[in-house]
Amino acid sequence: MSDPITYRPFTHEDIPAAHALTVELKWPHRPDDWRFVVQLGVGFVAEDASGVIGTALCWKYGADRASLGMVIVSPEQQGRGIGRKLMNLVLEELGGRVTLLHATPAGQPLYEKLGFRAIGTLDQHQGAAFQPPLVSLPQGERLRPLGSSDTARLVELASRASGLDRGEVLPALLSAADGIALDRDGELVGFALFRRFGRGFAIGPVVAPESEDSSRAKALISHWLALNEGVFVRIDTPGESGLTEWLEQLGLPRVDTVVKMVRHATPADLAGAGKDAPYLQYGIINQAIC
Repeated sequence: MSDPITYRPFTHEDIPAAHALTVELKWPHRPDDWRFVVQLGVGFVAEDASGVIGTALCWKYGADRASLGMVIVSPEQQGRGIGRKLMNLVLEELGGRVTLLHATPAGQPLYEKLGFRAIGTLDQHQGAAFQPPLVSLPQGERLRPLGSSDTARLVELASRASGLDRGEVLPALLSAADGIALDRDGELVGFALFRRFGRGFAIGPVVAPESEDSSRAKALISHWLALNEGVFVRIDTPGESGLTEWLEQLGLPRVDTVVKMVRHATPADLAGAGKDAPYLQYGIINQAIC
């Protein structure tokens, strides 16, 4: 007979066991990556006599938005309804909030049964053998280091581009990341962050004014690639960003594509969210926090 399973809130003491689950699944997350997402959200664990066998976390943005992720069940324990129970606990925590997630093919059928609908895709690019090009910017625009006085503007741009309140997430991210700003005649109009993650480093979020050739986003991304040639780098880009072919030509192949899904909203409801012209999100923070 299988050991009985209990469910309880996730605590910081669960991070080592949660990290062990991601290692078992060959996910790239380090303990520090777990600490970052845990400090910003809440969640639940499933455990039996052997210890933690499942996790699910969620993050709240403003009054009515949220995301969820880090939904993991030990391969040896799958098929016992653990994932569904963890999801139900998280969704009860979130109530009627419009909730986003990124689904693997294995998880998508469960999410659809819980009321999520596909609204887009996300491409994961990574590699170390890239050759970044020099990307020209329009007259009057330049890249410059971020300053401490830029934080409020960064939160504004990130919130407008993603459609999610970044008032708590972005300051926490800035404490662990380096940043580059896109400046137009003294006004900050875009940025890209660079931080340790998984096997190497991650670029994101990347926020820039929309343009037909995405030249501003490309300039921001190329800046970090040029400074880190030969370093393992990952960037997750929305499928509609138009960057996939360009990144592959640079030597950052697409290694995975997941489905972006939403609950308590339709694609039409979200038509303006995250598409606040002229600002777009060309690279996300990570697949859990979006």
